[in-house]
Amino acid sequence: MSSISDVSRVAAVLSSRDWPIDSIRNSKYAYIEKDGYMDKFRSLAALAALGQETRLDVFRLLVRAGTAGIPAGEIAERLGAVQNTISAHLKILTAAGLVRSQRESRVIRYFADMTGFRDLMAYLMEDCCQGEPEICRPVLDAIVCKC
Repeated sequence: MSSISDVSRVAAVLSSRDWPIDSIRNSKYAYIEKDGYMDKFRSLAALAALGQETRLDVFRLLVRAGTAGIPAGEIAERLGAVQNTISAHLKILTAAGLVRSQRESRVIRYFADMTGFRDLMAYLMEDCCQGEPEICRPVLDAIVCKC
C-alpha cells in the first residue's frame, strides 16, 4: 500500500526545480521498467510529468511526430517556448519514461517513448472490464490509431 508521504514525495520530486535525474532514475519513483508494466509509483511519476501543460504539449507533439522525432530546438520553436525551459521539461518526461532521445552529431532528437506510454495505459486499464470486454470497447476504440 502506498502512503500519503510516498505520494507527497513523488509530487515534491516532480515539481522541484532541481530535477535529480540520476537519483530518481535509480529510485522506485520515476523510471519505467521496459521489461514489464508500471507499478503505482511509476504511474504517478508519468501522470505527474504529463500533468503540466507544456510537458503535455511536448509529449503530444512528439507523438504526432512519430518515428521521425523532433530536435530539441525545433520543439521549443514550435511551442513558442524558451529552449532551456523545454530542455528541463524534456528531462522530466525522459525520467518518467515517456520520452527518449538520440544524439545526432550536435543535435539531440526526441521521440515519444511508446513503450513507456503503453506501460502507463496498460497499468491504467489493467483491471478494466472484469470479464465484460464490451465495457472497455469504447475506450479501446478511441485510443486505436486510425492512420
